[in-house]
Amino acid sequence: MSSSVPDADDLTESLTRQGVRVVAGWATNASNLVHAKSMPVERTAAFVAAGAGMSPVHHGYSLDGSIQLTPFYDAVGDLRMRLVPEGVRVLPGGLAAGPTHVVTQDGEPDPTAPRHVLAEMVDRLAAAGLTARVGHELEFVLVAPDGSALPHAAWTPYGLSALVDRSALIGEIVDVATAAGLGIEQVHAEYGAHQLEVSLAPETPVAAADSVILLKTVIGIVTRAHGLAASFSPVPFASTVGNGAHQHLSLASEGVNLFDDPAVTTPHRISTRGGHAIAGVLDGLIGAQAVLTGSIVSGRRLRPGLWSGATICWGAENREAAVRFLAGGPSNPHGANIEAKLADPSANPYLASAVLLGLAHDGIQRRLPLPPETVRDTGQLDDADRARAGLSLVLTDQGAILDAFTGSVAERVLGERAAAALIAVRRHERDAFAGLAPEQLCERLRLTWSI
Repeated sequence: MSSSVPDADDLTESLTRQGVRVVAGWATNASNLVHAKSMPVERTAAFVAAGAGMSPVHHGYSLDGSIQLTPFYDAVGDLRMRLVPEGVRVLPGGLAAGPTHVVTQDGEPDPTAPRHVLAEMVDRLAAAGLTARVGHELEFVLVAPDGSALPHAAWTPYGLSALVDRSALIGEIVDVATAAGLGIEQVHAEYGAHQLEVSLAPETPVAAADSVILLKTVIGIVTRAHGLAASFSPVPFASTVGNGAHQHLSLASEGVNLFDDPAVTTPHRISTRGGHAIAGVLDGLIGAQAVLTGSIVSGRRLRPGLWSGATICWGAENREAAVRFLAGGPSNPHGANIEAKLADPSANPYLASAVLLGLAHDGIQRRLPLPPETVRDTGQLDDADRARAGLSLVLTDQGAILDAFTGSVAERVLGERAAAALIAVRRHERDAFAGLAPEQLCERLRLTWSI
């Protein structure tokens, strides 16, 4: 979504010419809920300069609509959502939308805001001479508008028949997304019934996370027009496969990809610092699960054999590994990168990218050695096989996941304010929903992360 910064008055004129009547600006929170304010298009310049008011407690909204307070915010005070002009995109229905800078009334960045947390992480990488690019994949399940399951239909995993059946919907998603400036890399049917995946082109980290919110908005608009809804729950139905939100990351120094250094002769041409980065992600993964897979339903997706990255290891094109390595070359024109397979759609994309990049940065700083590559299908291993191979699984219990966050690298990356907000909303989920049976829990949260 990145582009040059337009003048606010020029932006207003351009939006008006394109038939825009209302401009919306969004902000996200630790629950990965997307909040927004809107203004008539004539007030776009004011939206950019002064912003719209927002209570600080927006950070504490939980999945059931309740507010979880921390020592850093309560009902007193006000934040401003200042529209990011270069991020505004035109959508159907006379609507334009874009991200906002969340700031204090004095214009200082709000340290709890997920977008600011990621921007700070990008700055820390830059101070170390590193640049990053991130590409996101969005998996979702089509459901009825009320969230109920669609009638059973023949569904071939990754099949052409599903694309034929949903060609009008898929075509409209691509058209609306492309018109909004999104780089759609591919769309395909996923493993589960009525499950689709859309992949976005890699961008700088903040722009890439902005694109996730915009694409979810596009999908929400188009599915509504087709009499459907899209579930972005990690586990929409208790008896089926879940949705992932995989992130592809690359790091470069002076224009050289750390995961594809032509001066290196080691396997896959991973540089020394690239190896440190992968090691850092693996080393800090358990502590990062509160961000990546921290919701009350996330653990149900994390099982070997489901390609969810449940085994803490890395390997080239190993879809069972928590970190899948993708080599550069003719089949991968974007260049070598690592795919973090653990993340799911309950994870805030800004915070998830910040944490993954922070783990990589930590590995480089501490010069962690790259563990041996795992070339086996770890989904076929039993507990004894894993023990002999020195492999372990990620956590699946939400309480254990939240406990592991304390004192972790991920907690330091978020900072005390954003970390407190995250723990507050996630611990509330455990208290509020723990008594529900799996089927009830999945039904209750099926459309919670939808737009």
